Amino acid sequence: MIPRSARAFGLGGVALALIATSMPLAAQDNEEARIRKLEAEVRALQRKVFPGGDGRYFEPQITAPTNNVPATSPAPSTTAVTDILARLDALESQLQRLTSQYEEGANAVRLLEGRVEALETTRAPVPAPVRTNSSPAAGSAAEPVATPDPARVAAVQAIAKPQTDDAGDDEYSYGFRLWDAGFYPEAQQQLTMFVEEYPNHFRTSYGRNLLGRAYLDDGKPAEAAPWFLRNYQADKNGARAGDSLLFLAEAMIALKDTERACIALSEFGETYPALASGRLQGAYAAARSKVTCG
Repeated sequence: MIPRSARAFGLGGVALALIATSMPLAAQDNEEARIRKLEAEVRALQRKVFPGGDGRYFEPQITAPTNNVPATSPAPSTTAVTDILARLDALESQLQRLTSQYEEGANAVRLLEGRVEALETTRAPVPAPVRTNSSPAAGSAAEPVATPDPARVAAVQAIAKPQTDDAGDDEYSYGFRLWDAGFYPEAQQQLTMFVEEYPNHFRTSYGRNLLGRAYLDDGKPAEAAPWFLRNYQADKNGARAGDSLLFLAEAMIALKDTERACIALSEFGETYPALASGRLQGAYAAARSKVTCG
């Protein structure tokens, strides 16, 4: 769709064209009469200057006034025509400018529409939601239906959620219990909810680190790494910031990114020497044995 401003340019150009081509008839007749008078004066001057075949001058069609006032040269009669032509030239120039602006606006609209179409064409399709316990519509191709494992559902339901005066700690503890039982997808969902709803809880550093571990233990290092990095950068003095930096190195090793793994290991050793030689000494040594750092 052409924008309103472009349409305005187009309408303005049409209006100018109509103005330039629709002068009042009376004005046109008057100018034509003046032009005919000018032509007659020229013919009369030609007859006076150039004699006929018999050697006599032609009498001019326009004679001097009959009074005693000396005849004077008539004022140039081309002023009105020149003025009309000048006005027409100005109108045509303005029309050309407006036409150019309209074409530029229309071209910009076409480019924008092309970009929108390209974006819509390349946009990744939204995956259809997984339907459970549902039958395909009549006449449609059968789709795989995700059916929860009753045994897994029962096992997850058997894990009790703590009920204390600290709702945030209860949410984290429930996520920990799910992770500890090996229900990693359920733990990922629970811990994500916890860190989003309780960003300032004293357990948040634990929650982000454990969320990264739930992904890493689930064989998803690419999803785990951002959580480890986020936890370390959010608060380097956090309760599990050092753990997250070391597990970030583990995630990079799993992704075969040796360079970043070595950077994380080096920074862990320099930033958390107490952990490197204490609680996390074994994990630190195991990670370093997996890569060769310069």
